[in-house]
Amino acid sequence: MKYQGVCIAVKDISLSKKFYQDLFGLEVFQDYGRNISFGGLSLQQDFDWLLGIPKKSVLKESHNMELYFEENEFDDFVSKLDQREGIRYIGDGVKEAEWGQRSVRFYDLDGHIIEVGENLKMVVKRFLDSGLSMAETSKRMDVSVSDLETLLNS
Repeated sequence: MKYQGVCIAVKDISLSKKFYQDLFGLEVFQDYGRNISFGGLSLQQDFDWLLGIPKKSVLKESHNMELYFEENEFDDFVSKLDQREGIRYIGDGVKEAEWGQRSVRFYDLDGHIIEVGENLKMVVKRFLDSGLSMAETSKRMDVSVSDLETLLNS
């Protein structure tokens, strides 16, 4: 068995397609009109029809899953996000985790939670560029030096 990705319910396939292309640079792999696949992420309009379930049972803002992306140029992405009208953030915007990784959570057009996190390799580089040693970065992130070295060399 091979995992193929996730399919999310969307109200307007054209608007959602544009949202994911513009914000994340995703490229369409397959387009079947009511279903568009970007590879690991698919969008499905008329999800109720596809599953044979009542339309009212397709929930919005169910808060039980999120789509997770990582970004090398995190500050640039946040600027791009801030320039976009209608983005509804979850919480106060950018948060920094105990280990130093920055992330932002927001809703897509259909109320699905999206998290964009700073790529961990970039977190390590940011700490090293700020003057922390590898040992200090290891302590700050609670990760072994050898794991950090492996990450940097990947």
